[in-house]
Amino acid sequence: MFNNTVLQLGGQAPLVSLVAGIVAIILLLVVLDLPAFVSLVIAGFTVGIVAPEVAFADVPSEFASAFGDNMVGIGIPILMAAIIGKAMVESGAANRIVRAFTSVFGDENTELSLFSSSFLMSIPVFFDNVFYLLAPLARSARSRIGKNYTLYIVAVGAAGVVTHGFVPPTPGPLLAVEEFDANLGSTIMIGVLVGVPTALVSGLGYGYWINRRLEIPLRDSMGTTVEELEAQNQVPTSELPGVFESLLPILLAVLLVTADTTAQTILGEDAAVGAVTGFFGDPNLALTAAALAAALTYFRMSDLNSDAFSDELTDALKSGGNIAAITAAGGAFGAMLQAAGAGTYIADNLEGVGLGLLVTAWVIAAGVRVVQGSATVAIVTTAGIMAPLASGLDVNVAYLVMSIGAGASFCSWYNDSGFWIVKEIGGLTQAETLKTWTVVTTLIGITGLISTLVFSAILPFA
Repeated sequence: MFNNTVLQLGGQAPLVSLVAGIVAIILLLVVLDLPAFVSLVIAGFTVGIVAPEVAFADVPSEFASAFGDNMVGIGIPILMAAIIGKAMVESGAANRIVRAFTSVFGDENTELSLFSSSFLMSIPVFFDNVFYLLAPLARSARSRIGKNYTLYIVAVGAAGVVTHGFVPPTPGPLLAVEEFDANLGSTIMIGVLVGVPTALVSGLGYGYWINRRLEIPLRDSMGTTVEELEAQNQVPTSELPGVFESLLPILLAVLLVTADTTAQTILGEDAAVGAVTGFFGDPNLALTAAALAAALTYFRMSDLNSDAFSDELTDALKSGGNIAAITAAGGAFGAMLQAAGAGTYIADNLEGVGLGLLVTAWVIAAGVRVVQGSATVAIVTTAGIMAPLASGLDVNVAYLVMSIGAGASFCSWYNDSGFWIVKEIGGLTQAETLKTWTVVTTLIGITGLISTLVFSAILPFA
């Protein structure tokens, strides 16, 4: 009954679902200022109700299923990230790493350390896992230096998103490489070539600009208060854990995941060693190992008894659970838009726009990304559409992978789980997240396309 009106609109139904979802999320989040989790659930139900592709009786279960699917991917990593953040701050490990950064680069160049770390770490590791690991360092750096938190968040976010979207073997670019039968080595090289200027413009360039205009204060986040961060700044370096011990949680997570990624890339997914690397390199286990390392350092450096220590970690898990719920709900909202056919509708209507192949691929990927939120889904959708046309390129097909990656990175907002990860873990407001993260991803999409077009003209590698 509820779907009859929409059914009469025929092929325009996905567009109606998209508009309904956008109106609902703006009304609930911005106008009524309801809690993010509640708003996202209601908005997801709204999309399902007006979408004829989703049976009315199945709307709640479809959303719940999508919520569960998202929680499978991010639940344990976010909860472990909460422990990592709490433990690294309370033990002084985050402060020790920041002090090491500043001793090499100086207080005024900490963003360069965070930027380069994020750029390199996000090649083998999912961006969200990289953000979990670097967010405590950004917060500690802001507390120690007293300014530039906006710059730190932008630098970490931009650098990580660029390599995550442009450089295999992260899943999205790797899938496009396989779809187009592109050379993996040349795609990695071109990904770095295109990625470096894109990251510099969107991360450091925009970061310096917005940092002068937007002061983001430190807020309690991930079970850690601002007072606890500030207290660590008064501790002498000699009383903090060593640099290696402080870095161990990050090193463990990166090395474990990288070992699995490297094994799959070089030896193939069916290699015997894959059973071992697949186990230890799974983000659920890798982040758990990192959390244990961070927690052991915290326990060693504290004077807490076991009961008090357990209570501290439980508080961190409570904070992480809220973040995981909001993030999974954001992903489920995007999944409902996908189930409504909004992404396919946009892709089909943009396929015959009549632009060059690289620009057409970008437009399709960007359209799908904005509509349903997931960068990976945008890459998968666009790669499938463009695969039959790839042979018509007169430049290396890796540039098509770059164009799709740029479009799929474009304009992250409420329907993207990454938006909520940055907002909640970073301790930002919605407005601050839109001014930093959303603008950064928009710049990545635009600058990435421009870089792709420029380098494909200068260095076609055909």
